[in-house]
Amino acid sequence: MKLFANLIHAVLLSTITLAAQAGIVTEQIEYNLGGETFSGYIAYDNAISGPRPGIVVIHEWWGLNDSAQYRARMLAAAGYTALAMDMYGKGRVATHPDDAKKFMGAVASNMTLAEERFDFAVSLLKKHPTVNKDDIAAMGYCFGGGMVLQMARAGKPLDGVVSFHGTLGTETPAQPGGVKAAVRAFNGADDPFVPAEQAAAFEAEMKNAGVDYELVNYPGVVHSFTAKEADTLGEKYGMPLKYDAHADQDSWTKTLAFFDGIFKK
Repeated sequence: MKLFANLIHAVLLSTITLAAQAGIVTEQIEYNLGGETFSGYIAYDNAISGPRPGIVVIHEWWGLNDSAQYRARMLAAAGYTALAMDMYGKGRVATHPDDAKKFMGAVASNMTLAEERFDFAVSLLKKHPTVNKDDIAAMGYCFGGGMVLQMARAGKPLDGVVSFHGTLGTETPAQPGGVKAAVRAFNGADDPFVPAEQAAAFEAEMKNAGVDYELVNYPGVVHSFTAKEADTLGEKYGMPLKYDAHADQDSWTKTLAFFDGIFKK
């Protein structure tokens, strides 16, 4: 998707904060896309010399909150530069499912818009002085997991994408030869938002398109299994959300191994 230079410009704020962990640096950024302001959060380890792979992180349906930023710091600690991007626009962070659904729907219903926002975030990440612009991946949670799968289906030039409890269904299935990224998806086998039929269709789609993919289904696990606040939110709003320590830790270990493999460290 082409970006229109006359509509898009970025303003990197000079707000740079040293995180508590030695060597981890975080940067709060703001940028303008199509006349709208977006926020972002970059994390990297300044104890590492030279460029390293960059990874875009797309947030859950709540918006760019602490969870996505936490994962960016985890990636930084693992040797990557991560950009937790903003898919909704500055200030659009939900605390109630009704608002989250509204924010998510506005983007999910307009994939042209979603691709423009994703592409621009990638371009910002590539310009960061710590990033090797030829080594780029993306990962996402819930809404963000579904989004990174859509970016792979759209043929974005990524080395890999990882989805955590994201939707696996699509109206625009991957086509043979069209997916450039290797794909990994971690799913709760008992997630009511992703029924078994959807998971089976995803596997058939990936096989038909010749994608390097793996789907990991965790038995007895439901939605938001990586979010430690999932139990509280599930109880509060009557939703099938539940943290699962094993699935969280196992999916993260497998993700780091996946990134290590595709970037050939």
